[in-house]
Amino acid sequence: MDFNVKKLASDAGVFFSRAMQFTEEKLGQAEKTELDAHFENLMARADCTKNWTEKILRQTEVLLQPNLSARVEEFLYEKLDRKVPSRVTNGELLAQYMTEAANDFGPGTPYGKTLIKVGETQRRLGAAERDFIQSASINFLTPLRNFLEGDWRTISKERRTLQNCRLDLDACKARLKKAKAAEAKAACEGDAVPDFQETRPRNYVLSASASALWSDEVEKAEHELRLTQTEFDRQAEVTRLLLEGISSTHVNHLRCLHEFVESQTNYYAQCYQYMLDLQKQLGSSKGEIFSGTFVGNAESTSPPSAAASAPAGAAASLPAVPTIPVVPTIGGVPNAVAEGVLNPNEVKPPASGTRKARVLYDYEAADSTELALLADEMITVYSLPGMDPDWLIGERGNQKGKVPVTYLELLS
Repeated sequence: MDFNVKKLASDAGVFFSRAMQFTEEKLGQAEKTELDAHFENLMARADCTKNWTEKILRQTEVLLQPNLSARVEEFLYEKLDRKVPSRVTNGELLAQYMTEAANDFGPGTPYGKTLIKVGETQRRLGAAERDFIQSASINFLTPLRNFLEGDWRTISKERRTLQNCRLDLDACKARLKKAKAAEAKAACEGDAVPDFQETRPRNYVLSASASALWSDEVEKAEHELRLTQTEFDRQAEVTRLLLEGISSTHVNHLRCLHEFVESQTNYYAQCYQYMLDLQKQLGSSKGEIFSGTFVGNAESTSPPSAAASAPAGAAASLPAVPTIPVVPTIGGVPNAVAEGVLNPNEVKPPASGTRKARVLYDYEAADSTELALLADEMITVYSLPGMDPDWLIGERGNQKGKVPVTYLELLS
């Protein structure tokens, strides 16, 4: 290995001289070339952008992948320039477990059928999560990383170069100041009258030589100062242009942020729609499942409340949905609703017990016995003898049909 001792000694000397210069500046014993206020503001803005970009990047990574070990593994693969292996999402893993459980319990049983339906929805949720993570990584995380690993490294490098140029400039200023002081001192000694007559010619010769020597030193220091000043001004202009480019970085990050929000909105909208579809499937088959499971059981378990089956996004903010008492079955009246042969034209509203209700979510009718709903519309609802408590009869003008209670807000 080629080992250059002179270069090493020179670098060490520069390092110690600059360390001493920094110390003298901190103690106020050396002059420091100050940058203008606009330049200082640009550097402060750049530092702020870098710090917050790092924090946003790290927290977004936590949001997309909460598992720390998985994040460390992805980081190592990226540093080794290798493809990150495909990883099953939690939703897809849950779907796999539910499907296997349904096969063991029997796919034809009520529990097995429900496990298959819920597992399929979890699989779709896991696929949507995978697409969202991929979109967020490409459109949001990658631009942030590119800034930190590209533009910011260039800015940091140029700022260090500017700092070195400033230190060289201040060192040249100090050297020129000392040379001028020594030249003035030598000139003063040359003008003084010597004490002894016999030494006068020799004193004049020495003073003239010292004055000429320091004059040459002043000229050299002034030349070096001009060179370092030119280099400092050039480097300051380069650094200023890079710092002013932070505004363009903000514009780019703003566009990426809009794309991140859009992909996140699409992801949650997909999840919401998948859960609504699942709720509709489970709601339409709930009465059949419970009636087939608990026939002849005198101590049958009561069905879940309407509020418990509301969508998860609205459960925390919506008040508990009151239920309308179910009128007992009257002898001689056919239980058409329970048998699933409801004819809307034959349904007559009771003399009392009708209420107004506001629709919370859109609902598509599964068959001709159900009434399609639109969010925020007002309808009239009532219950029939022997009807499933999770369903009501809804009326909108001349249209009638069954409607799920979980999609309604009953008004007094």
